[in-house]
Amino acid sequence: MQFLDDSLHPENQDKVVITTAPYGPEWMPEDFPEDIAVTMDEQIQKAVDCYNAGATVLHLHVRELDGKGSKRLSKFNELIAGVRAAVPDMIIQVGGSISFAPEDEGQSAKWLSDDTRHMLADLEPKPDQVTVAINTTQMNIMELLYPEYLEGTSLSNPAFMAAYSEMTVPAGPAWVEEHLRRLQASGIQPHFQLTGIHALETLDRLVRKGVYKGPLNLTWIGIGGGFDGPNPFNFFNFVHRAPDGCTVTAESLLKNVLPFNMMAMSMGLHPRCGIEDTIIDQHGKRFTSVQQIEQCVRVARELGREIATGKEAREIYRIGVQYETVEETLVANGMAPNRRAGVRNLPLRAA
Repeated sequence: MQFLDDSLHPENQDKVVITTAPYGPEWMPEDFPEDIAVTMDEQIQKAVDCYNAGATVLHLHVRELDGKGSKRLSKFNELIAGVRAAVPDMIIQVGGSISFAPEDEGQSAKWLSDDTRHMLADLEPKPDQVTVAINTTQMNIMELLYPEYLEGTSLSNPAFMAAYSEMTVPAGPAWVEEHLRRLQASGIQPHFQLTGIHALETLDRLVRKGVYKGPLNLTWIGIGGGFDGPNPFNFFNFVHRAPDGCTVTAESLLKNVLPFNMMAMSMGLHPRCGIEDTIIDQHGKRFTSVQQIEQCVRVARELGREIATGKEAREIYRIGVQYETVEETLVANGMAPNRRAGVRNLPLRAA
């Protein structure tokens, strides 16, 4: 991304698109009963509350009545339909892992089969987005979940800690290409959740080969454990390498969420918050998803940035847009053109 001399002036920045992840499938209801919705009505109301607080993108997982993360697509259909009716302008972004929580003590925490994840393209009603990982990666979420913040929660259970520390994100080349093909055929926009520069480079190649032809909405994930660590240099390197025409959202965990959201918003980028990322504030106290959204709104206003409405967020994300050709995709996303035969020096834009 390019930053001209006036790029940090709020009048030259997009309005802020706040993503909220209020369902937190790694936690059990008893870990934060004040803010973990269990019944379907409660889960729909959680989306409404987050939207009213200022969030326009809902990162969606679903719970069963026993509090465990649901792996039933019928439950996702039910929640999507309920949220769509209650807050029609909110961007519904289904978490592409479905639910990665272990069913019982001692079970591994893993994503579902490739075929099951492909079925996210067949959800009805259709979500606006499904999150897509690029490249198979270790996802040890326990590496930076410090024991003092986990005391008394389900994640202090040694069996659960062992399960989550061994979790991986399966996203090999064949799966990614087929998943992108199915999502595009269904008119669902992928939101790319990237673990670092290596994933961004792979995505760049997929675009240049024509595997994906659409807007690039990216989330940088700085959670350690196989992903980028929460080091500002990692984040700034990612932002520097990201195409000019994409959007970038920052994602981290626990006390790192606020600093990275502040950095993102000051640079004209976008924040993500919610109990999937942290259940504590900077003082270690419980912090609801709505409170986290309200904090982002306050800081954005101090920075002079306006909060996007649902309709404005759809325009910023270019929801529903797909492109016909590789060249159109590259231009729309602010990427240099593919090299043409005989061209020794790469032009900035196609002629």
